[in-house]
Amino acid sequence: MNEATTVYRTVNVQGLNIFYREAGSSNAPVVLLLHGFPSSSRMYDKLIPVLAERYHVIAPDYPGFGHSDAPSPETFSYTFDHLALIIDAFTQALGVHHYALFVQDYGGPVGFRLALMHPDRIDAIVVQNAVAHDEGLGPLWATRRQYWANREAYADKLRANLISFDAAKQRHVGTDPHPELYDPDLWTDESAFLGRPGQDRIQEDLFYDYRTNVAAYPKWQTYLKTYHPPLLVVWGKYDPSFTVAGAWAYKQDMPSAEIHILDAGHFAMDTKSQEVANLTLQFLDRLDLPKNAQH
Repeated sequence: MNEATTVYRTVNVQGLNIFYREAGSSNAPVVLLLHGFPSSSRMYDKLIPVLAERYHVIAPDYPGFGHSDAPSPETFSYTFDHLALIIDAFTQALGVHHYALFVQDYGGPVGFRLALMHPDRIDAIVVQNAVAHDEGLGPLWATRRQYWANREAYADKLRANLISFDAAKQRHVGTDPHPELYDPDLWTDESAFLGRPGQDRIQEDLFYDYRTNVAAYPKWQTYLKTYHPPLLVVWGKYDPSFTVAGAWAYKQDMPSAEIHILDAGHFAMDTKSQEVANLTLQFLDRLDLPKNAQH
């Protein structure tokens, strides 16, 4: 089998079956792909085989997402701290001791927590529409902040704003003047996922915890200023949630950050997968990343 062929595996982590996609030589430098909301590792389908020509690519599904276990919120705490701990344990279960991060949306909060826990394990960071500064939060966040302030009163508005079918479509197309470039399966499949039994409570719990991410922005910024990880920011400018100002804000912490603004949406790989892949490869190839020492 060609090493660039994607394989689909599951590993038990703290009693949970965590699904992941993997490709590339086990001797190559590791790139850990962390997905956004409400997607899964599937969002990296087009990126994985390109990166796997030269890197060991690993893309897990968080608990409650994709093909990983989705325990009830009665028995599992859906917080970003908890997801980060699970993904940290996942890397250890796979014998991965350091890696380059590629983070999108929710992948940002998970990835920055990993970086704070183990700064010595982070070889580089690629950010694709993942916010670490208040400037990056667009108008849609007004309703979301109201939800954080009064969860019960704004629960219905939050569902319309975040997990409805219309919200799923808007999340992909955003303000792109070329909606014909987007495969409608993208948001139809996501809506089907969000419609599974128990998903509404899981996603509401996790999003309620998103307020802790905004509170943690100063810590993430301090991490960047302190450790200076090589940083590439690739940003779809038609994103209805995360503004382009959020991309340029990384320059405040890392003047050396490489910033690229694309004619794309929140999930830039919907329409610009080759461009994202090329930018990522060019960036990683310049770094001469160390290979992962296996157990």
